[in-house]
Formats: sequence, C-alpha cells, structure tokens
Amino acid sequence: MGMKDQFQEKTEQFQQQAKQRAQQGKEQMQNRGRRQEEERENPQRRRESEERFDQDYDA
Repeated sequence: MGMKDQFQEKTEQFQQQAKQRAQQGKEQMQNRGRRQEEERENPQRRRESEERFDQDYDA
C-alpha cells in the first residue's frame, strides 16, 4: 500500500470517528432534553432520584 493510500485510509477512519462522536453528542443532547422535560412534568421523580443518589453516595 502506498503512502497516498495509507493517508486516505487514515482520513476516512478519522471522518468515521468524527461522525460517530457527532451522533453520540446529538443523542446525549436529546436524552438531556428528555430528562429535563420529565423533571419539569414530574418534580417528585427528580427528588426520588436525588435521594437515591444521596443514599448511594453516603454508603
């Protein structure tokens, strides 16, 4: 394989990784938005999850 081929393959790998990272970031933002929306609709649920976190952290 020539240098040009190796360079092109590396470039394609980097582009693929960048696409994957962008997709993951997009999914995380969507999940964050859903979680915030759920918390606004159901504040009791948020309190329960915070209490569970505190209990886990204290143990």
